[in-house]
Amino acid sequence: MAVADTGQSKPRYYGEIANTPEAVAKLVKRQSPGGEVLSFCYEAGPCGYGIHRQLTQLGHDCTVVTPSLVSRKASD
Repeated sequence: MAVADTGQSKPRYYGEIANTPEAVAKLVKRQSPGGEVLSFCYEAGPCGYGIHRQLTQLGHDCTVVTPSLVSRKASD
């Protein structure tokens, strides 16, 4: 997991968490102690949409990114 703070040019590596509803809920609570709405994104893959559903049910924004559909310059 990485955190992109407002006003910073690069995200900072935060660590890894288990793919469990309990771990995701704990992460959200730790990152938003005052109940602020957070924005999440994660790479589409074998995790499915469970994380997306959980985060949106908790009232946060969540985008699932498909790397193959991200625009790139031909030279990249």
